[in-house]
Amino acid sequence: MMKAGTFGPTMGRILAVIKPEAAYFTTVDSQRGAVIVVNVDDSSGIPAVAEPLFQAFNASVDISVAMTAEDLQAADDDIAQVANLRRN
Repeated sequence: MMKAGTFGPTMGRILAVIKPEAAYFTTVDSQRGAVIVVNVDDSSGIPAVAEPLFQAFNASVDISVAMTAEDLQAADDDIAQVANLRRN
């Protein structure tokens, strides 16, 4: 349990470090939660995002990979190759 009045400043410091593209605070599975969108160049950047949340809040962190519409368009040839493999 956090001391009253400390969540906001603590989360503010973490967000300043991880520099999210967006942060939304909501419930997740009926618990306090957040959806925080960050850009990491590769998986080695994950600990720098997750560890402050583990340490400050004893948080559970679920990580999902996502792509922009531009990323999806860039993957079009790869998607077509996989689709062709499946047809054969």
